[in-house]
Amino acid sequence: MTATLPHPLHARRDPTAADPPAPGCERRRWEVRGTVQGVGFRPFVHRLATELALAGRVRNTGGTVLIDAEGRPQALDAFEARLRAEAPPLAAIATLVQLPARDGGWPAGFVIEESLALEAASGGAAAPAHRDVPPDTAICDACLAELFDPRNRRYRYPFINCVDCGPRATIIDDLPYDRRRTGMAGFELCEACAAEYRDPANRRFHAEPVACPECGPRLHWHDFTIATRCEIATLGEEARDRETLGEEALRAAAACVARGGIIALKGLGGFQFVCDATNEAAVALLRKRKHRPSKPLAVMVADLRSAEAYARLSALERQLLTGPARPIVLVEPRTPRGRLPIAPGVRQESPTLGLFLPTTPLHHLLLRAMGRPLVVTSGNLGGEPIVIDDETARARLHAVADGICGHDRPILARYDDSVTTVSADRPAVVRRARGYAPAPLSLPIAARRPLLAVGAHLKHTFTLAQRATAITSAHIGDLGDAATHEAFDRCLRRLSRLHAIVPEYVVHDLHPGYLSTRYADHFPENRRIAVQHHHAHIASCAAEHGLTEDVIGVAYDGLGLGEDGTLWGGEVMVANLHGYTRLGRFARAPLPGGPAAVLHPARMALGYLAGLERFGAGQFGGGQFDGEAVSCFTDQLDPREVSTVLRMVARRINCPAASSAGRLFDAVAALLGLPAALPPGARISFEGEAAIALENAAGAVSAPALPWRLVRVDGLCVYDPHPTLAALLDGVAAGTSTARLAAGFHEAIAEATTAMVEQAVRVVGAKPVCLSGGVWQNRRLAAAVVSSLEDTGLDVFVNQRVPCNDGGISYGQAAIAAARLSER
Repeated sequence: MTATLPHPLHARRDPTAADPPAPGCERRRWEVRGTVQGVGFRPFVHRLATELALAGRVRNTGGTVLIDAEGRPQALDAFEARLRAEAPPLAAIATLVQLPARDGGWPAGFVIEESLALEAASGGAAAPAHRDVPPDTAICDACLAELFDPRNRRYRYPFINCVDCGPRATIIDDLPYDRRRTGMAGFELCEACAAEYRDPANRRFHAEPVACPECGPRLHWHDFTIATRCEIATLGEEARDRETLGEEALRAAAACVARGGIIALKGLGGFQFVCDATNEAAVALLRKRKHRPSKPLAVMVADLRSAEAYARLSALERQLLTGPARPIVLVEPRTPRGRLPIAPGVRQESPTLGLFLPTTPLHHLLLRAMGRPLVVTSGNLGGEPIVIDDETARARLHAVADGICGHDRPILARYDDSVTTVSADRPAVVRRARGYAPAPLSLPIAARRPLLAVGAHLKHTFTLAQRATAITSAHIGDLGDAATHEAFDRCLRRLSRLHAIVPEYVVHDLHPGYLSTRYADHFPENRRIAVQHHHAHIASCAAEHGLTEDVIGVAYDGLGLGEDGTLWGGEVMVANLHGYTRLGRFARAPLPGGPAAVLHPARMALGYLAGLERFGAGQFGGGQFDGEAVSCFTDQLDPREVSTVLRMVARRINCPAASSAGRLFDAVAALLGLPAALPPGARISFEGEAAIALENAAGAVSAPALPWRLVRVDGLCVYDPHPTLAALLDGVAAGTSTARLAAGFHEAIAEATTAMVEQAVRVVGAKPVCLSGGVWQNRRLAAAVVSSLEDTGLDVFVNQRVPCNDGGISYGQAAIAAARLSER
């Protein structure tokens, strides 16, 4: 049977005409839900139906796909089986349900019909369970080959794509996914592209972003001289020095990078700052202009062979690097042979190198022109959201960039680069964004009502949940300013509309000061569900692995408000998705200056030395450590600051107590003089910087664990770090190497954690163990604890699809709220 295609793009058939099936044939209808729009699913259905000699139709309807097919029963059976087994690689079928077949309006062949909007698809009935928006995907091998083929009409075209690759989430304006509902609506297909779009045998058949140099987007370059950079602040658009287009724009951008400059490049989900990763002066200039003195920078290399030259890669790391998401992967760096080395300023004191492969054709072209690795980092200023439009880029990014390489394809949604790692021999997402979000996640207990989980304050994400599906936003950032809060609000409104989820309940953290908690005040009081921070961490791990029964949770992070009003951060609990019981914790120590101590590791160290919880006395007090050993540390600090902090601790002025694992890591780093690049007692530039330096110092050094002990306090098993810190101070005074002491500290925490879990097992029995919280991003600690616990016969789970840091909190909140609503 020959397939018929409509003209020019879609088929229109009369659905009212009644006609019986052909002799020996029958008719069936299926509804397909999941990630089935924007991933080549309709062309796949068309090819499969044509191969099996079926007549019928396929079309997008709201967020689902409807298929009508007529043919012999054996062919229909094979069709249904192959729909699941042979679906396109980017598709993810959630449900495939057979519905009553239609009687009339059957075409002679198999056609792709015009999509129906949500309202028409539902016929005024309730909205579908969910509508999936496909994530963006990196350029595929077939398009990459065409990009560098001089015989191809898309040779060196920066926007080449097909049904298997290219922009999706960042250009979709509405569903169903059709060109007129995307950022490509303003680009009319030329005759050649339209022919490919209509040809079932072509891989650009119904590829909505399809374009070529004749009909598609174009590059442009804005060059800012030193003189114009000063003028731009007051003259705006009039301050542009010159504008070039197309291939010349690309050459100008590459020349700027080659001479040590910085460009702002328009990527898939927003602008990126780019400079030569082998040029220390260029890296230092980027850090100075962006006010990013020490946070590691990501490096993009041309291909897997280049990646292997700059890093020691495991099989899992290779899979992450080359997957369709093309995330940044945190890998072990090495000095390449016969290649320019990465500038030292790229990593600073990080133990890992953030490495990734090109995601767009434009990245490939720029790397081919440069012939060396490039620093590629978020195009934003001072923690603001990344810039996504050209006008804002020209107005704001001149403060960092020497020029802007943009284009006229609009970005409709902001998506930063995803970050991944391999920890304890398991792949894990550190920052879930481009390439992963907003792909749906499953909830092990379905939400009886639509809900919104607003997450935490740092590394913010939110989650929309409906029935068994959770849509977790891409990484938004820290909710510390109006710009980030506005980005959160815009992203929420967009995803709520696209996924047709109108939340009836809001889920929030216990902390009243979080901006996300304040946002929950928009909902009536009886529609708010409060969830403790560390319970949400454990639930995020349990839920993604489908665990609904009790688990032993180990939540190690910086700070989170506990139900007793104190700050938690080193917690062991027995938990499920309904509730939890705290079984253990770290000893408390004061945070001099409150949460501001997060950026002052030396103050945290003084807090531990002068105010570590004293068991038996039940109060703060000094004099616990050898005075001479303490002096080795305090003598390096400003005496006035030492005196001030000690008075604050003694008088308990603005010194809230915290049982925080993360803050203990900060304190130990300070006692060891880390980060080494900073003067003693200096303020760090981002949370976790000191802990990262401590992990880097430990490296793979083998050392025995420093002493540690567990005590019983108020029915809880408590890790008392006094012996650990005392031995650390003695080691510093004796001249023991920093690496050996850092390694011994890691071993002590690993052994103490294993012992705390073993005590929990004695209380509640052997149960799965879930590790979550930002401290578990420490790869040495995670590997040691997982190995130790598995040696005892326990099943150990870590976050993989959602971050173990606060980026996974909203998903955990949603899983808990869904379980609690199921009880009502």
